[in-house]
Amino acid sequence: MRPIIRVENLSKQYRIGTRGPAYRTLRDALTGFARAPLERLRRNGHSNSETIWALKDVSFEVYPGEVVGIIGRNGAGKSTLLKILSRITEPTEGYAEIHGRVGSLLEVGTGFHPELTGRENIYLNGAILGMTKKEIDRKFDEIVAFAEVEKFIDTPVKHYSSGMYMRLAFAVAAHLEPEILLVDEVLAVGDAAFQKKCLGKMGDVAKEGRTVLFVGHNMAAVSNLCGRAILLDKGKIIAEGPTEQIISRYLERIRSSSLSSDLASRRDRRGRGRVRFTSVYFEDKEGNPIEQGVSGQPLVIVLEYQSVDNRPLYNCRVSVAVYDSLGQVLFNCSSELTNNEVITLPPKARIRCVIPRLPLSQSQYLISPFLEVNREIEDWIEGAMILNVVDGDFFGTGKLYPEGWRGKGVLVPHKWLFEQ
Repeated sequence: MRPIIRVENLSKQYRIGTRGPAYRTLRDALTGFARAPLERLRRNGHSNSETIWALKDVSFEVYPGEVVGIIGRNGAGKSTLLKILSRITEPTEGYAEIHGRVGSLLEVGTGFHPELTGRENIYLNGAILGMTKKEIDRKFDEIVAFAEVEKFIDTPVKHYSSGMYMRLAFAVAAHLEPEILLVDEVLAVGDAAFQKKCLGKMGDVAKEGRTVLFVGHNMAAVSNLCGRAILLDKGKIIAEGPTEQIISRYLERIRSSSLSSDLASRRDRRGRGRVRFTSVYFEDKEGNPIEQGVSGQPLVIVLEYQSVDNRPLYNCRVSVAVYDSLGQVLFNCSSELTNNEVITLPPKARIRCVIPRLPLSQSQYLISPFLEVNREIEDWIEGAMILNVVDGDFFGTGKLYPEGWRGKGVLVPHKWLFEQ
């Protein structure tokens, strides 16, 4: 059987320090063309940028009907790979053979023209896939119903919320019957009902015999959907095989890199980077450093950070997400939900997140800190630190969580009322 996707020695190099605007008018282009010689003279012919390899010598094959998961840390090259396969960007070296129509759902903001309405974008995407108007007509009502945007279908998509945009983008990608569906991080946006809907639709697509490449950090979703997985790290494939084996290897790599409380040298982070977390550790309620949390006892998560500027940080939002070993969020502590006043921070300090009663049973969890300044993400490190938790008397009954249930969920204070 001929592979439907064949990737051979694929590499992609980027220049750091150079960027192009995402949305340019003709006037912008002409102005930039006129300025280019002056800019080159000002730099004396030299570039102040450096290069990095987002992908390096990546080779693999995918056969018709396969559902393959692409996993890895931030910056591993997952999104770059899908952008090349979607023909959004070109490789620097190597090639990719694709046999069949490709439907792609990448990050929010790609795939639609902002000035066109939802209706016009559906037909535009169908035409790009090579579909006739009759074929798109047959699918139109199903797409609109799935996306739940009936009232706004004739509104330009630039006025859509991110949730509406993502629902319509997924509906278009999944319903226009491509032979190959490329999905990147779709489950990171939208409510729980939409995420469940997406997983169900991707499962249906796979059962119909179409090929799916699925990128995501949610290992439970990857495990449920994919029969095979590819693990990327620093632009290279380091493992490929049955999904459960590859997930285990990925989680082991996360745990080994999350043992250190020093975050200054971590590269797998998102954000502009003008303010960065430098350390994370845990304390008890007395301020004493501790190695592990105890169910039902206070836990203080301490985040140290530093700004590149010696100026106050205005309008800050800080959060800490706690994940289980499969990458599923168990809960999220956010300053936006607990503080009514605008938060201003000094350029360098410690932030403490105080959890009065730790609602976790005995297991190993991952901590992901997030910092936003004036609505701009400055730093976000997934799996920054391991949190080890041991069982405590959470319910005040002297009983511990049953051993077989440990690490299966969040502990919730509750009581039972029985009628006599």
